[in-house]
Amino acid sequence: MYRYLIKPILFALNIEQAHHLAVILLRIIGFIPGGRWILSKCYSVHHPSLEREVFGVHFQNPIGLAAGFDHNGDVVNELGSLGFGFVEMGIVTPQPQNGNPCPRLFRLPNDEAIINRLGFANRGLKRALQNLRRPHSGTIVGCNIGKNISTPAEDAPKDYLKVYRNLYQYADYFAVNLCCDNACTETISHRPDYIMRILEPLFDFRRGQNQYRPILLKISPDLNNEEVDRIIDILLSTPLDGIVATTGSYRRDGLQTTDETLDKIGAGRLSGKPLTRRSIEIVRRIHERSGGNYPIIGVGGMMTVDDVREMLKAGADLVQIYSGLIYHGPHFIREVCTGLVEDAQRAAILQAERERKELIRRTTEEVAREARAIDLAQDIADKAAEVAEKTKYIREAARKRRK
Repeated sequence: MYRYLIKPILFALNIEQAHHLAVILLRIIGFIPGGRWILSKCYSVHHPSLEREVFGVHFQNPIGLAAGFDHNGDVVNELGSLGFGFVEMGIVTPQPQNGNPCPRLFRLPNDEAIINRLGFANRGLKRALQNLRRPHSGTIVGCNIGKNISTPAEDAPKDYLKVYRNLYQYADYFAVNLCCDNACTETISHRPDYIMRILEPLFDFRRGQNQYRPILLKISPDLNNEEVDRIIDILLSTPLDGIVATTGSYRRDGLQTTDETLDKIGAGRLSGKPLTRRSIEIVRRIHERSGGNYPIIGVGGMMTVDDVREMLKAGADLVQIYSGLIYHGPHFIREVCTGLVEDAQRAAILQAERERKELIRRTTEEVAREARAIDLAQDIADKAAEVAEKTKYIREAARKRRK
């Protein structure tokens, strides 16, 4: 239904209008008694094989919604009812910011991609706090936090700490977004000293709390391998809990969209199918170099069930989607979860078959050993009888000689 009815309507609107419409519809459904239950029945998949325990948090399934859809936490419960195992809201900044002038969101249908230069528009900490204070039991909510565009780099740690401190008891984990504005021509510095200036106040605050809230670092796909390795070193040497890899890219390599169209669109971060390969590469590198001991949320270009499989195989513990939802609709979540359940069932069947064959092999070997033992015992008995017969003959002969 999404492909043939809803998608044409949404794609007839510009992407920001379609986004607002989708949020309004979700809010309406949330107000209708039983609305979220109906969504859950239509889209959610529940199966023990989908459940995950990651950084001390229990997830019903490993498929989450990436930050950027629900900026303020307006519809986290409704999104959870769509079948997401978790929802990452944000980016949340201390003060509201309007972002960049419209148009600032663009579809690239030929590439199944989106270009975004919203400028991290959101209604600020106060609105996020109001929304997260509402019960969201059953929905794991992550919070993507950042600084206001107007905040100078030297004061950035104060912005991150303010959001983290005020939302600490309401969110289940936090993703530190290093980028100040997704309309910039390049990412903000990923230098270790800059990152540590942001992270250390968060670590210090957390040490004084009774509850533990995981802190993850969200990184760019445009980092080279050496820069990724420096991020991994921070992961290994600090209380950082994990990495979200990756956010959008400024690169435009290999796109089917014409250069003329791209020039008209201008700056912005690219998300969607063009990011698939690089995102998986970065996740694999983090997983291998960290020894698989740290949680990774894989995001970027998850457009098919196979993409999700490859991301999980590369070492991701959880996976987030965004462009896949835009292009394929909410049924995509169910499709992915169903595919993972089928994979788990096939793996269980294969494991059971391997165990059955192993049991047959062991039983056969045991039977063979027992047969050999019986034959050996029979040989020993025969030889004992032969010895006894010879002994009897010798004794009889000796008796006759004495007579």
